[in-house]
Amino acid sequence: MLPRERIMENEKFTLSEYACRSEDSRGRKVYEKPCDFRTDFQRDRDRIIHCNSFRRLKHKTQVFLIPHSDHYRTRLTHTLEVSQIARTVSCALGLNEDLTEAIALGHDLGHTPFGHDGERVLNKLLPNGFAHNLQSKRVVEVIEKDGKGLNLTFEVVDGIVAHRGSSAPPVTREGMVVRFCDKIAYVNHDIEDAIRGGVIKQSDLPEFPVKTLGETKSARITSLVRSLVENSGEKILFDETTKSAFGELRNFMFEHVYRAEKTIAEKDKAGHIVEYLYNYFFKNKDEMPQLYKELAEKDGLETAVGDFISGMTDEYAVDYFSKLCIPRGWNSGYIL
Repeated sequence: MLPRERIMENEKFTLSEYACRSEDSRGRKVYEKPCDFRTDFQRDRDRIIHCNSFRRLKHKTQVFLIPHSDHYRTRLTHTLEVSQIARTVSCALGLNEDLTEAIALGHDLGHTPFGHDGERVLNKLLPNGFAHNLQSKRVVEVIEKDGKGLNLTFEVVDGIVAHRGSSAPPVTREGMVVRFCDKIAYVNHDIEDAIRGGVIKQSDLPEFPVKTLGETKSARITSLVRSLVENSGEKILFDETTKSAFGELRNFMFEHVYRAEKTIAEKDKAGHIVEYLYNYFFKNKDEMPQLYKELAEKDGLETAVGDFISGMTDEYAVDYFSKLCIPRGWNSGYIL
């Protein structure tokens, strides 16, 4: 028996009736011979970890733009925290950890530079709008591997698209776990970063969520994970008290951190960079890399420019903007 076959056989006995077993996957758009050692979901996870878009997440904003401290989250560390929390929940519920991990690691691959501020600008500029979850799908299906895509399984792509609350629910319980754990991760680690950055104080946190969930990040995550594990089965859900407390805490973060007045000026600057670069490359498409020029021919110029801009890291966007807009010192060697 091959290692992959042994894993799939073990899944029959160890996973919950609600889990998505590897053998039940709807498969890939393009058939590939199975790996001897890994299930398709494990293979998807590895493809995501090794792709260019995953590496670029380390230089993309989570909340704080281009932080000058190593301790603030980036889009990569957020992704890893989502993966860890989601795997804990999936393991406790008897769900497929490999599928959960693959979805979690891929859920933000399409995020723009400067986080949701860059996303809002591209959504305004592109004729058909822009959403990072749909762009993540485009990344894994169209952009990665020089336009070949990663050819992931249906369940992983579905979970990536459906991790956002405004989208239709995912088809698997594993995808729903990631949807919950994405929020658990960002609300709690963003509280920690916001306190470190002086945007809020611990004493500013609303009383009911702190009393219900806990005073520390660790205590709150534990409370939220416990609620999911103890109340989920056919459906993934919190108990009503936990749901109410977490909703209040999340609303607090939107009001006092994500849309805080003291951060608006910097966010506006970031948005201006994204808009300037979009307009520049729309007028100068030949300056984009070859892949995006080919995508422009196939999918339209607006889409290709959006692909190029959304793939940029914060630093790359700032550096390119500076090269275009900031005059450099004269260095000709002439003596006047």
